Amino acid sequence: MPPFKLDLDVSAQPDVTIMTVAGELDMTTCRYVTRATDYLILQGRTLALDLSALTYMDSSGLDMLLTLRNRARTEYGVLHLYGVPRQALRILDLTGTRGLFTLRPCLTP
Repeated sequence: MPPFKLDLDVSAQPDVTIMTVAGELDMTTCRYVTRATDYLILQGRTLALDLSALTYMDSSGLDMLLTLRNRARTEYGVLHLYGVPRQALRILDLTGTRGLFTLRPCLTP
């Protein structure tokens, strides 16, 4: 059992893939999210990253999100961030990167 908390869930639908990230998004856990997204086809699709259960994000998490955003754009896909928690929004605001992402409310009520 790893010493960190991270749960990933992926659900593919016709035009959108939903990935739910729960727990911490940091230097230790980002590689697992990256590995999981490496197998996703983004070509012309939307990747909906549900972050509503995220408890912590650091600069490694931001770097991973920026890399995923760039990959989606390169492959003519789209990345949407859903339910971004306050702490993660603060990171986006402090770094001036909030405007680079499409932010949406939670996927589930």
